[in-house]
Amino acid sequence: MSDRSTAEHRRLAASEARKADWKNWGPYVSERAWGTVREDYSPDGEAWEYFPHTHARSRAYRWNEDGIAGFCNRFQNICLSVAFWNGQDPILKERFFGVSGKEGNHGEDVKEYYFYLDNTPTHAYAKMLYKYPQTAFPYTELVEEGYRRNRLDPEYELFDALEQTFREQRYFDIYIEYAKADENDLLCRITAINRGPDPAPLAILPHVWYRNTWSWKAGRARPRLAAMDDPTACIHGSGPHLGERWWYMQGPDGSRPELLFTENETNNERLYGVHNPTPYVKDAFHAAVVEGDWSRVNPARTGTKAAGYCSVTLAPGEETTVLVRFSPKRQLTPFADADAIFRQRIAEADAFYETIHHPDLSADERRVQRQAFAGLLWSKQFYHYSVELWLDGDEYGPRPPEERKRGRNENWRHLYNLDVVSMPDKWEYPWYAAWDLAFHMLPIAQIDPEWAKRQLILLMREWYMHPNGQLPAYEWALGDVNPPVHAWAVWQVYQISRQVTGEADTEFLEKAFHKLLLNFTWWVNRKDRDGRNVFQGGFLGLDNIGVFDRSKPLPTGGILDQADGTAWMGMYSLNMLVMALELARTKPAYEDVATKFFEHFVYIADAINGSGGHGLWNGEDGFYYDVLHFSTGEHLPLRIRSFVGLIPLFAVEVLDRALLDKLPRFKQRMEWFIKYRGQMMENLSLLSEQDGPGWLLSLVNRSQLTRVLQRMLDADQFLSDYGLRALSREHDAHPFTFTVDGYTYSVSYEPAESTTGLFGGNSNWRGPIWLPVNYLMIEALRKFGGYYGDSVRVELPTGSGIQMRIDEAANEIARRLTRIFLRNDGGQRPFAGENDLFQTDPHWRDHILFYEYFHGDNGAGLGASHQTGWTALVAQLLQEIAASAPSQHQEEAPDSVPDGGRLYSS
Repeated sequence: MSDRSTAEHRRLAASEARKADWKNWGPYVSERAWGTVREDYSPDGEAWEYFPHTHARSRAYRWNEDGIAGFCNRFQNICLSVAFWNGQDPILKERFFGVSGKEGNHGEDVKEYYFYLDNTPTHAYAKMLYKYPQTAFPYTELVEEGYRRNRLDPEYELFDALEQTFREQRYFDIYIEYAKADENDLLCRITAINRGPDPAPLAILPHVWYRNTWSWKAGRARPRLAAMDDPTACIHGSGPHLGERWWYMQGPDGSRPELLFTENETNNERLYGVHNPTPYVKDAFHAAVVEGDWSRVNPARTGTKAAGYCSVTLAPGEETTVLVRFSPKRQLTPFADADAIFRQRIAEADAFYETIHHPDLSADERRVQRQAFAGLLWSKQFYHYSVELWLDGDEYGPRPPEERKRGRNENWRHLYNLDVVSMPDKWEYPWYAAWDLAFHMLPIAQIDPEWAKRQLILLMREWYMHPNGQLPAYEWALGDVNPPVHAWAVWQVYQISRQVTGEADTEFLEKAFHKLLLNFTWWVNRKDRDGRNVFQGGFLGLDNIGVFDRSKPLPTGGILDQADGTAWMGMYSLNMLVMALELARTKPAYEDVATKFFEHFVYIADAINGSGGHGLWNGEDGFYYDVLHFSTGEHLPLRIRSFVGLIPLFAVEVLDRALLDKLPRFKQRMEWFIKYRGQMMENLSLLSEQDGPGWLLSLVNRSQLTRVLQRMLDADQFLSDYGLRALSREHDAHPFTFTVDGYTYSVSYEPAESTTGLFGGNSNWRGPIWLPVNYLMIEALRKFGGYYGDSVRVELPTGSGIQMRIDEAANEIARRLTRIFLRNDGGQRPFAGENDLFQTDPHWRDHILFYEYFHGDNGAGLGASHQTGWTALVAQLLQEIAASAPSQHQEEAPDSVPDGGRLYSS
């Protein structure tokens, strides 16, 4: 149990006990609200085209807002953010820019440099950094070059367009910090530094505005912002939800900035050539500051959107500071205590993380871990989506075409989201994803166990989960199928929470378990087409890993039995089994439920390994494959060596012998099943030694395990210096090809970006390294190692002659993954690639980006650059590596455990 006496821990405790609401305000504003499904009312479902970036500054959003370093309350009634202008840009910088799915040669991609540096779970302190170029931002060039390049070319990044600008350091470092004076009183400090060699102008415009909730339905009250006649620049806000609020701003050196006002309303004239009811519309500040048309700003100094405006010219190396305060109380001297509050909150953040970091972590490891936590916390987002309203249309909103009611998400009318949710990435993935969120919650549980548990429960609530038991995948297709890892995450968070708090939250475990029963049943009824305990599922989150899109009708006809789908269900069965056994400690009724999942697991293990001659294990290759079943009755294994064939290793659990002795009904039923269903045990690893740690339940027996590990730990196949590749490198020289109806499908090793357009082309599972599946493999290997001990040793790398236990191999893979982010002996961080500026410049080298996935050979970051969601698992890995020690495996199975045998306890 960690020290929980810091000020931040006390705030968390008060929040959990509902004695204070420290989490009401946080960084819940998205970085992109344009180009999302929710804002798309087109007949063709082309969200990027219906609401492009060029509309964003002029068009009021229906569902949520976006901005730079945005803060808001949990229902996003009102928002704070910051905008900038360098005197050169064609657009006021109110939001981060990136290319859409069709504009980027590898899909959507944010084209800005910003870093999340710090944050605490209550957001009492938060800090980020934006690097704003001093030359004109190359909006047009980034789009045109993206169109010009093909999928064989690398992405065109902002550095490519502005290399000279960045090498000459002609940019501003803009630090944006928030500190809470109390749970509802917010301070914001904006510090801009001219890194360049010449004086440079900069306009800083902190924003405050109300989310537009009044334009879509009659009778909705319109809130109001109005200037106050105060010594300090002050805006008074009043609205139906938050009551009165006061917003204050202080310019550089205590100066009083000019206040600007307009309405958060669409500029219909600019977008559609239609008269505006009011001349004061959403893009007024852009018109005034960039275009010089100050008539667009409301001279009455009132509206629903406001900003403070200050313009400075900074000498080389000079910095300037702007302060903002947003308070429910009138403040006579709003900034008198600002410095003291920031010092106190920073010291409290340091004290909090000192209790989190393992004492053996190095300074660099602590830096990476803390920024991983910061990215997770900054990526919380207010998420609003009513599918019914979206399908039918609002009273005063755009009318969706009728065909929409027979298209995307038509079967999810029950879904109504109005919550703060953990996002994979607030620009490229500004929506929740079911299996992503499950991984997010492991590192979150280290710092805020209560929120981790609430997030997992949230996706299983009746307004999220489908009545048939399916969990929503993501807004682009709620009915897509993500891997069923939610039960695994619930069990992990339960254990982490117990370790952190010293208390076992069985109430959470039981609540989640009952919801998971519904989801498990959905899988059994919907994804086991023929009732053979072999599962399909579709793409299962692995995008282009297959020879064709596994979510669509097969070009061959027939069905595809999936090794990963079947293995995920084996793992799901074991997750539910161990949860049921835990609950059975105090509630014996769960022993019967545990029996159900034990039997499910046995049936799945029997099926995947060959029951009825249709198993997915290939004895010749020593690997698991998807199997294609034709309508003629023939079947063909698709012999692609990918993570699909490694996932069966995830389904492993060691049942504690002492616990089983306390649960006689379950133990008796298990032994009956072993005795009278013995023929089903031939394809199952069900091992036990009288003096061993317990019972090993695994889809793979010892022989299968060692054969798969021989491939997996081979540097010419899966093993990279930076973790495990998603596809074996042997497919570089030997691509897998499959021809049907004169068309040849192919899978080859691609260690970097995808060269195919499957799933938009912006993620690639044909060679790169992905942290979530690596993490699951590490956990599985630790279980195997904990059971087999020294009786099973592996070579790592294969052929090297270096022998180690399986759990030692797991730790080695974990260390390779952390190398992606840590400085190596040459002072470089592999994720940053070959860019020497990012590697060596003191203003860049210690700012970490947590990419979506990583180059299979050199560890360079790829895909979404801020997917601190599941890539924040590195924080968990660092903690686990530091905590691991030889003494953790005191009880080892003896050398005599037979190969694939069955040693049943009496």
